[in-house]
Amino acid sequence: MLTDHFRPQSFNGIDDIVIVGGGLAGLFCALKLSPRPVTILAAAPIGHGASSAWAQGGIAAAMSTGDTVEKHVADTVAAGAGIVDEKMTRMMVAEGPARIHDLLEYGVPFDRDLEGKLILSREAAHSERRIVRVKGDMAGKAIMEALIAAVRNTPSIRVIEGYVVEELVREGRFISGVVARPDAGQSKTRVSFPARAVVLCSGGVGHLYAVTTNPWEACGQGVGMAARAGAIIADPEFVQFHPTAINIGKDPAPLATEALRGDGAILVNSKGRRFMLDIHPDGELAPRDVVSRGVFDEVKAGRGAFLDCTKAVGKHFPDMFPTVYASCMAAGIDPVTQPIPVAPAVHYHMGGVLTDGEGRTSIDGLWAAGEVTSTGVHGANRLASNSLLEAVVFAARIAENIKGTLPAPKLTEWGDNAGENDDPVTVEDSPPFKRLRGLMSECVGVVRTRESLLHAIREIAELERVNTRLRFANIITTAKLIAVAALQRAESRGGHFRADCPAERPEWQRRTYLTLAQAERLAAEAAETEPA
Repeated sequence: MLTDHFRPQSFNGIDDIVIVGGGLAGLFCALKLSPRPVTILAAAPIGHGASSAWAQGGIAAAMSTGDTVEKHVADTVAAGAGIVDEKMTRMMVAEGPARIHDLLEYGVPFDRDLEGKLILSREAAHSERRIVRVKGDMAGKAIMEALIAAVRNTPSIRVIEGYVVEELVREGRFISGVVARPDAGQSKTRVSFPARAVVLCSGGVGHLYAVTTNPWEACGQGVGMAARAGAIIADPEFVQFHPTAINIGKDPAPLATEALRGDGAILVNSKGRRFMLDIHPDGELAPRDVVSRGVFDEVKAGRGAFLDCTKAVGKHFPDMFPTVYASCMAAGIDPVTQPIPVAPAVHYHMGGVLTDGEGRTSIDGLWAAGEVTSTGVHGANRLASNSLLEAVVFAARIAENIKGTLPAPKLTEWGDNAGENDDPVTVEDSPPFKRLRGLMSECVGVVRTRESLLHAIREIAELERVNTRLRFANIITTAKLIAVAALQRAESRGGHFRADCPAERPEWQRRTYLTLAQAERLAAEAAETEPA
């Protein structure tokens, strides 16, 4: 029995929509719902615990002369390794320019030329220049700052910070609210938030792994919560590793944006050899999974991997990429004259809670947007800068769908219920969580095998057996879904690479759909398999 799973205290308030998460998807959805009353529950001060704020590249949108929706769709499909949902992708790409204009209206200072036109850059696997940026590598920060200001100035939006949502409340077919723990998850009591509509925007899974570019809050809780409530999870095995995290021992790892390679930076090993040209004809601009494995192999072989920007960017580095420049200089590396040491790090999860074109999950009353979801637009490998695009497009569609489904707010006073006391919870620094992160990196990382995945599933089962915390149960549920799906997919495709099955297989050119009950059955079968 989980010791912190008890009848919570309820919160006095009036509302009928609760958004879980204060990242790009959550804030954008709240603004689009305005003037409808909405509550945002954020684990950290909005903008501080969100991967969106750390996004360096920008947003992809087909807005340049000569670019088209079809070209953007084609690039997305090619990167997604055969399992992209083309209908969903076309819808997302078609709505991209309108969402860029929304962001401009909210005050996002996208880069413009002297004539006032948006400056568009190119990133890996894009056939055209279509990345809208801010000061080179500050798009995420600038977008979040603008949206936070807009949210703070919108009376219909209530932001409650420092509340870690631990549970989705299900009554029959419907999600009827959430349960959260205040004080950044350290409170002894929990608080219930009843709602007619819950929008899950809780972010990704990066901190399931030992090396990641994501903030601490991105530890897979949202996927685990939804799965435990009965939602269908799609494509959990597809984890994207960014090939150029700055390898200086920091957690999270600072990121050397892909835009550097788009502007001509090259990858070399300690001998100065440019190794990516031996692996893929596009070299450094190959799909991320290919570049990640190339970097991984050099690091594992002891030759190291370095991003050399000295010729392509050189003296312009401080002005063009101030975030990366600051991270390097803080570590004693001058990227103007020195190559930057890099390593692959978990950056994005293509899998997540299955949603349709309106952001609806498989459970009534629950919508989801952003990295916690799997809409099908990323397939097995996300195209660079499509993630922020996906977040704003589907957040806007959710707002429209809720307005149509629940046309009038139902304002209800929430009564008081006495909460039970419980010990404060510290999951993220606990030995079991550290053990899980090491296990996921070692066995369910850039390169996987049947034996490594079987070992991971057995270890996850042991961690589950001794766990008494609901929050860790959510986290480890997500880890189990990823490992089980990776074991079942006996091929290599996109971000999922099996060294024992290195080729794509036609019978696996399909998406993965799992419930928690199915994953538990498969995990039990795997745990009984004899080690080699």
